[in-house]
Amino acid sequence: MKVRAPVDGQRVSGHRHRAGKSRAGLLLGAAVLLVESPSNTTTAQAQSALPPVTVEAPVQRPKPARVSDSPQRRTQAAARQRSRNAATPAAPTISERAAAAAAAQQAAKLGYRAMPSSTTLRSGASPLDTSQAVNVVPEQVLKDQLPRNIDDALINVSGITQTNTLAGSQDAVIRRGFGDNRDGSIMRNGMPLVQGRSFNPAVESVEVLKGPASLLYGIMDPGGIVNTISKRPELYQHGSVTLLGSAFSASKTGADGLLDVTGPIGDQGLAYRFIGYGVSEDYWRNFGRHREMLVAPSLAWYGQDTTVQLNYEHREFIYPFDRGTAFNPVTKAPLVVPSTRRLDEPFNNTWGTSDLMQASIEHRFNQDWKLYAGYSYNTETFSANQLRISSLNFTTGVETRSNDGTQGSLSNASYGTSYISGGFWLGNMRNEVVFGGDGQYRTIYRDNLIRQATPAINVYNPVYGLVGPGTTVSNSDSAQTDKLGQWSLFLQDTLHLTERFALVGGVRYMDYDQIAGRGKPFVTNTNVSQDKVLPLGGAILKLTEEVSLYASYTESLKPNSTIAPIGIVIDSNVAPEEGVSYETGVKFDLNKRISGTLAIYDLDKKNVQTTKTNSAGVVELHTVGRARSRGVELDVTGRLSDSWALIGSYGYTDARVTASEDRSLYGMKLQNVALNTASLYLVYDFGTALPGQLRLGGGARYVGDRPGDAINSFFLPSYVVADIFATYETKYQAAPVIYQLNVKNLFDTVYYPSAVNNLNVAIGDARRVSLSATVKF
Repeated sequence: MKVRAPVDGQRVSGHRHRAGKSRAGLLLGAAVLLVESPSNTTTAQAQSALPPVTVEAPVQRPKPARVSDSPQRRTQAAARQRSRNAATPAAPTISERAAAAAAAQQAAKLGYRAMPSSTTLRSGASPLDTSQAVNVVPEQVLKDQLPRNIDDALINVSGITQTNTLAGSQDAVIRRGFGDNRDGSIMRNGMPLVQGRSFNPAVESVEVLKGPASLLYGIMDPGGIVNTISKRPELYQHGSVTLLGSAFSASKTGADGLLDVTGPIGDQGLAYRFIGYGVSEDYWRNFGRHREMLVAPSLAWYGQDTTVQLNYEHREFIYPFDRGTAFNPVTKAPLVVPSTRRLDEPFNNTWGTSDLMQASIEHRFNQDWKLYAGYSYNTETFSANQLRISSLNFTTGVETRSNDGTQGSLSNASYGTSYISGGFWLGNMRNEVVFGGDGQYRTIYRDNLIRQATPAINVYNPVYGLVGPGTTVSNSDSAQTDKLGQWSLFLQDTLHLTERFALVGGVRYMDYDQIAGRGKPFVTNTNVSQDKVLPLGGAILKLTEEVSLYASYTESLKPNSTIAPIGIVIDSNVAPEEGVSYETGVKFDLNKRISGTLAIYDLDKKNVQTTKTNSAGVVELHTVGRARSRGVELDVTGRLSDSWALIGSYGYTDARVTASEDRSLYGMKLQNVALNTASLYLVYDFGTALPGQLRLGGGARYVGDRPGDAINSFFLPSYVVADIFATYETKYQAAPVIYQLNVKNLFDTVYYPSAVNNLNVAIGDARRVSLSATVKF
């Protein structure tokens, strides 16, 4: 008789296998089976779908009872049976099977191979069976490169550049030519965030769904979404402690500490995880300090057919509010001062707290159908001193400044979604369906806006500390409010006409309201209530089990709005921004080792909001603007051989204004969008050639020149930044210890990742060296 252990966390029955088969041998066999079996499961999926284990039950040969058997003989036989039972180890527990699954998955992680989370595409479909491009930055890449924010993580993805980060306080990602800070495109586990910085040690991997994503995510810019995936509780006990020291220069040092522990609670499929993190480091420029604290507990229950996830993050932070440097409008060159010299004051900081609570449940009805429901609440409060440059004489160095600030800012987003996914046969054709709905209520509020004049300073010979933070509240600029409500239903069907060819169709019905304005007393400048139907279409042709061609038509929608007075109120008569994209490409997943996507796209965005001052001096609103982005993208990640792994990308993005009543904008390239971007990182694993495990890696990223403003009056120069790392894993007594050295910006390149205007140009971080030690237990 063979007993198969169930795969979704159910307890293994108490059958015994043949004597002589140790539990360690059984676990090793399970791990080997996992490595050799083709699998598209992600690490998170491996936790909820443990590998099957076949256990041989002892062969019982019934014998007829004989009257002649004496009590002594029966007693001796029973004793021998008890001895055999005692020598036979029990079948593996849930925790042991989870450990075997994790051991098998580790090889794939080291090889930089990962599949998208099911939350990104709202299904567990393989990328080869979808008609949109999804790029993944796997967990091991993040461990090796140690990115410090979402921009660092996304250097591995094609066609992405940075835009206005609000002096380093906000994520601001341009995807395929479009994007801004606070544009709603940053997600956690497929649910929107409003906190300024989304990346932290509780994030396991980062994924980018390219192109218009409104069918699955609602109101959105047409470039796509960035989905950060949380680390999840695991069903076997393990943890780690990491201490890291860093230095930008001899006098600019810092330290990080990280605790990450997870394991089962009881033996019924319940698990916990706790992540604690703290950092205190000097800013690399002439003043400033970054401090941050994160506490992230989570719980999960892995049942036979149901998985429940609960996670919470509390974060406290303070970091420099640094607007960077300035570019001379005549010479088009940066201000001739050391890159370390700030143009503001030591009190320019952002400080605050953020909280994130998420809950989800996934229930599998049968082999074909499952239900997912999730809820997220995210809030952030912050204040900032924002002294800024008003004007600068590049000859004399005299800089006039405005002593600005923000007090009592509050952002929050409440979001819920539920959808059912599964398949059914229609004749000889298979349908893979996702049907569901979502709702969101988001508020961005800025209470008191400080506007105050302050004495000038000479940037060539600055004297800091003569002024303090501003205190004068401007009532007309305060109470900045943007409230958005959205409710939707969506349906997507992948119809497999043959084993190789499928058509994709989908539709979203969306109803939304938006109110925005400012001032004390409050003045409404946007009051919109509309609905919209958005379609999606696509086709997939699988050339082999490892290569597929795809094509898609997708749309996006984003209401026009403003918090600023423009003479009229934007209402439902003002058309929203709409994006339309045509895309085709090839996806591959070769030998379950290396995967990637080559995509070609044409994206058009219309009804772009512009303003124009008429002959009477009145500012008028117009939505006749139009922008287009065309490009080619290549992304590859995985294992080249048993020793070599890589992640690389190339993006060509031609994004420019194609219609505008303001003739100075017509034909201009879109701000902060580089025509060419590229990256390549390689890792060599020495395996068992040394007493411990040594891994060496490094690479570089290239970003071409980009317009620094909307009218292309100056350009940020292209740059190449190189990074290297080395890890060495050994053992101290019985505990694994990992030492890791990272050097970011190896050649100390001075570069400018983004600009708001010529007086507000961000400067990339200087060379940073870090050394860490991680003890696993």
